[in-house]
Amino acid sequence: MSGYAAVCLSCTEVVCGAPSIYLDFSRQKLDAKIAVAAQNCYKVSKGAFTGEISPAMIKDVGATWVILGHSERRHVFGESDELIGQKVAHAQSEGLGVIACIGEKLDQREAGITEKVVFEQTKVIADNVKDWCKVVLAYEPVWAIGTGKTATPQQAQEVHIKLREWLKSNVSEQVAQSVRIIYGGSVTGGTAHDLASQPDIDGFLVGGASLKPEFIDIINAKQ
Repeated sequence: MSGYAAVCLSCTEVVCGAPSIYLDFSRQKLDAKIAVAAQNCYKVSKGAFTGEISPAMIKDVGATWVILGHSERRHVFGESDELIGQKVAHAQSEGLGVIACIGEKLDQREAGITEKVVFEQTKVIADNVKDWCKVVLAYEPVWAIGTGKTATPQQAQEVHIKLREWLKSNVSEQVAQSVRIIYGGSVTGGTAHDLASQPDIDGFLVGGASLKPEFIDIINAKQ
C-alpha cells in the first residue's frame, strides 16, 4: 500500500510506482517525462483471478513499467522464484518494462550466503527475460528495507559488481555492461550521494523517502 519510485541515475530517469487503484490518477497528474509503474501484476492475461491485475490493464491506463519480486511479495505474500519468473515472462510478452527485485534476508547475510541467494533469484529472472533493454534489476537487502538500516556503499557495491560478473558469465558481457542495477533499502537524501558514487550502482528503488521533499536530493544524487 506504500508508494515507490525508481530512479536511474545515468540519465536521471524517474518511474513512479503507484498502488494499482492510483495508476490512472498518477499517469494523469505526473509530467509525461516521469513514467508510471504498477507495483505488481499477474502471470496471465485473463481468467478467474479476483483481485489481480494484468499487464494489459496496466498498459490501458498508460503505465509502462511493473515492479516484480519485491521482498514483500516474496516474504509476506509467499511468492516463489518460479512465480516471479512467470510474471516477468508475461509482463515482457505484453511489452511492459520490468523492475525485478532481488535480495537476501538478515539471517542469509549473516550465514554468508548473500551471493547464493541473489544469484538463484537472478537466474530465474534471467531465464524469463527476452529483452534486457526493458529490464532493471533492483538489489534490495531485505534487512535494510524500512528499518532505517542502509547497506554501506561498499556493501551495496560488492553485491552489484558480483551481479554484473554473474550476468557476464551466465547471460552475456553486453548485458552485464548495459543492464541497470539499482539499490533499494532505506535510501534517503542523506545516503543517496555516497551510494550513487559507487561505480556499479545505477540508481535507486525508493520507498518512504519518495513521498518526502528529500526525494529531490535522491534524484539529483549523481549531479
